[in-house]
This record gives sequence, structure tokens and C-alpha cells, in this order.
Amino acid sequence: MTERLVVIGGDAAGMSAASQARRLKAPEELEIVAFERGHFSSYSACGIPYWVGGDVGTRDELIARSPEEHRARAIDLRMRTEVTAIDVPGRRVLARDLEAGTETWTDFDKLVVATGARPKRPALPGIDAPGVHGVQTLDDGQALLDSLDATPGRRAVVVGAGYIGVEMAEALLNRGHQVTVLHRGEQPMATLDPDMGRLVHRAMDGLGITTVASAEVTKILTGEDGRVRAVATDRAEYPADVVVLGMGVVPETSLARAAGLPLGAHGGLLTDLAMRVRGHEGIWAGGDCVEVLDLVSGRERYMPLGTHANKHGQVIGSNVGGDYATFPGVVGTAVSKVCDLEIARTGLREKDAREVGLRYVTVTVESTSRAGYYPGAAPMTVKMLAERRTGRLLGVQIVGREGAAKRVDVAAVALTAGMTVERMTALDLGYAPPFSPVWDPVLIAARKATAAVRAAG
Repeated sequence: MTERLVVIGGDAAGMSAASQARRLKAPEELEIVAFERGHFSSYSACGIPYWVGGDVGTRDELIARSPEEHRARAIDLRMRTEVTAIDVPGRRVLARDLEAGTETWTDFDKLVVATGARPKRPALPGIDAPGVHGVQTLDDGQALLDSLDATPGRRAVVVGAGYIGVEMAEALLNRGHQVTVLHRGEQPMATLDPDMGRLVHRAMDGLGITTVASAEVTKILTGEDGRVRAVATDRAEYPADVVVLGMGVVPETSLARAAGLPLGAHGGLLTDLAMRVRGHEGIWAGGDCVEVLDLVSGRERYMPLGTHANKHGQVIGSNVGGDYATFPGVVGTAVSKVCDLEIARTGLREKDAREVGLRYVTVTVESTSRAGYYPGAAPMTVKMLAERRTGRLLGVQIVGREGAAKRVDVAAVALTAGMTVERMTALDLGYAPPFSPVWDPVLIAARKATAAVRAAG
């Protein structure tokens, strides 16, 4: 008998799961129906800032697989269709056609929840005014570009200084806008410790981006035409022709909550190692709507990234298709940039280590991306955390120029392997003057961290 797989969400996790299941199961064995409320499927949301900024020429370059391509592989992908309810006991979902306005129930034998995330959008006066944009989907990116093209003014305010906020600040700067970034923290990039965030702040200032710390936005001010004209904080007003919200995202789990599926402390769905929703046979979840195990702290965390979403989809599709796969967890690796400044982190910050009760030492080293005598050598700052008693690596943060960000991958592997900083010093990394000093900056930090662990007893 043919089974039916229903997938909610047509982007990375959902369509990766559908595609992998189709590789393993023929249409006569497994019918696949997928619902996507937007206009696009299987696209790179991470690439939206670079499309807005002009580094990526067209929207279609961000689309990995179109709805037509999915349908050609016997995946019934229904666009502009939003699932509004999950009936877990009845094994069915209610979907609304956003164009026709009709609603229909669809039965399932197996279900994948891949509803993604939604941008944080505080309930402030004026937050829904024309000219105020969140950036989460291709539809959002297109709306922002249309707004920029229709607005002669060149004053942009970005609210928030996380990954999206910093990347959108660069994109708007590249488009010739005067950019102001307002954020609540002590320094931009709260995913870094404040001392490393200070390096990002200094670089942004040097690029001509005005960065305002400890700024609590209180309202969006509008003109007589109803369009945004300024952003007000508790201390000042900042003129704006366009506003971009870059305050991060939260899991889109309203459907799951209403259906009684288990959620974690961060609001994301809880799954087992096979990405099966805990306590619910035949229901899986993946992507930005789930929480995952942090392999360093041993606790659940929310880490919405496209890399994880695609891996979740592969795991889910394998299990749905009768194979077996697991997703063991993450160490929290992420990279970004603002113009030529590269920013990377993996593992725990000092704040994270304190929260889980770990005693630690920290070291910070200054080095270069290449041998100091080789042309083009650029400065790089590496911060490393190690457990005080054992010397186990806990986290690494890197801020620098060309060649800085991807060095964090060495630390990510070391964290996954549970290595000590002393063990790291013996890693056989590649060396030649055009690529690295004879002691790579990460290994210099590991040597210094080893000495700090010994000194701490």
C-alpha cells in the first residue's frame, strides 16, 4: 500500500527531507505532498543580504531548485498554500490556498514539520509602517529591494546588530546609503564576547557605519504619507528613509504548539537523534523550528542556520525512506562578515560557560593571516576558552581580515572531538608563507591556553 508523506515548509529542511525520501522510495511506495506558503522553494535565505547589496546579481541565483523541478521528481509541491492546523490524532493537516481562499484536509502517514523561523518584530508604534522591513524570505528581500528602488532618500537605519543586522548594514552601505545601526547590547554581534564585539564595532565605524550601543528603540516615526521617517530610541531620534529589522529570529512553532507537540525552553520543537518529534511516532521536525543538542555544554540550544537545516532534512528523509541516520548535535559554529572584516565563532562564549557552571580560562592572541613578511598579511585576533581543570577546549572566536573566518573550522572539529587545548597544539595543519605563519593563529592561541590551564592549577 502507498504511504503518504506530508511536508510543511518548502525550503531547506522540508525539501531536503522530501528529496532524500524520494531517492529512497519510488512514487508507488511513497506519495509526497509538500506545502509552502511563499512564492519560492529551496532557496538560500543566507544569500539575501548579498543579493540586496549587489554581490549576487539576481534573485534566481539564490534558488537551488524550483517548484517545477521538485514536481518533476514526483513531489507534489503546493505553493502559496499555508498549513493552518495539524490534527495529530486524526493524522491530517488543514491547508489554505492563499490565492483561492479555499481550505482542505490532507491525510498523512508520515509528517515533516519544517516551518522555519520568523524575524523578531516587537510590538512598537509604527512597526508596520511602509518602509519597515524584516528580512527572512525571498519575498521579504524582494519587498525591501522594491522599497529601496522607490525611495529617493539614502538614510537607512538597521535595528539590531546580530548576523543579519551586520550583513544588512554592509548591503545598504554598498548601495550608497548612509547607515546607522541601533542595538541594545554593549557591543555589536552579541554572539561574541564584548571584547571581541568591540573589534567589530571599531571596524564598522571605520567603514562609515554609525553604530549606537545600548539603544532601546521605542517607536517608528512616520510622515504625513504614513511612511517611515525616523526611528526613536529612549535617548534620540535617527532619520530614516528605510528601516531594516535585524534583531534575530524565533522558531515558527505556533502550529506545533497548537497541535500539542513538545517545545523546548527556546520555543523550538524537541526531537530525538533521528529528528523524530519526541513522543510522536511518524512525525519529524527539522530546520529553524527545532532545538538541537549543544555538544559542548550538553544542553539544548537554538541555532538557526542553513547548514543545520539541510543536514536535518537529509537525516529525516533517510529515516522516512526506510534507511537510518542521526543528527548528533552542534558546537555552534557561525561565520559572517562586514565588508572585508571576517567574524567567526564556535563553541561557548564566557557567558555561556558561566551559565552551565563551567570554570574556564581565556586567552586572546594577535597574529596574522600569512607569514608576517609575506605580502598581504592581515591582522587577526583569536580568543580561546578552555575548561580550567581539564584543559578541554570550550570555544573560539576570531575577528580579522582575509583568511580569518574559515580558520574557525579547525576549532569546530576540535570541539566535536572533545580535544584539549594541549592536544590541539600538535595538530598537523597546513603551512606555507602565503597561507599562514609557521604557527597558525589558532595553534598560537592553543599554546597560550595550555599555559593558562597549567598556571590555573
